Amino acid sequence: MIADPEIARAFESTWPAAEYAEAGGFRVGRGLGAGGRVSSARVLAPDWQAAAIPRIEAIQRGWDERPMFRVTDADTALQEALRAQGYRPGTPTAIMAADCAALAAEPAPPLAAFAIWPPLAIQRDIWAAGGIPASRQAVMERVAQPRTAILGRVQDRAAGAAFVARDGRVAMIHGIEVVPALRRQGVAGWLLRKAAEWAAAEGATRLALAVRRDNAHARALYQRLGFADLGGYGYWTRD
Repeated sequence: MIADPEIARAFESTWPAAEYAEAGGFRVGRGLGAGGRVSSARVLAPDWQAAAIPRIEAIQRGWDERPMFRVTDADTALQEALRAQGYRPGTPTAIMAADCAALAAEPAPPLAAFAIWPPLAIQRDIWAAGGIPASRQAVMERVAQPRTAILGRVQDRAAGAAFVARDGRVAMIHGIEVVPALRRQGVAGWLLRKAAEWAAAEGATRLALAVRRDNAHARALYQRLGFADLGGYGYWTRD
């Protein structure tokens, strides 16, 4: 579990699985092809049981999904339990957060970013081209909390897309994608600032996100914008 309870709740509620099952102190999501975030098992209770790991595997295989656990960097006990059963770690990911008011204090240039719901076809095309297909876009439709999509523009062209949703005082931004030919022109920053502006208007005080630790360029951008690293997690899998 993420140490910050507000971010932990928003992390799950703003990117939900299609359905859930529970076993031995774990909750496992059914992702329907929408990626590891919604297709993994995570600790639900501190008294989780290593004996439940095979049961979770059976649930996932019954859903035609690969056995996978999402494990925080600090949970060495679970890491060892999974390693003993043939699991291996991958995709180290950081969770970062910034102050909404500070981000929104420098607004995007006029006509550079818009909050739009439902997403426009061009936003869906940008996501699909960036590796966020219809199965992942379907996650956005399941969110019950306040939500919106952000459209970024540059050179009078649609240049980027993102999805943001709020749970309590935390908003999470997901699916940040910029058209490859239009990168390095500030679009990602405008998406983030517009998301923070929308989130603040909705009552959020922090904007959070998850980013792969090997994505050095994105992490450097987030740090320049005031995002701080709050810890992280990885995906443990087996064949």
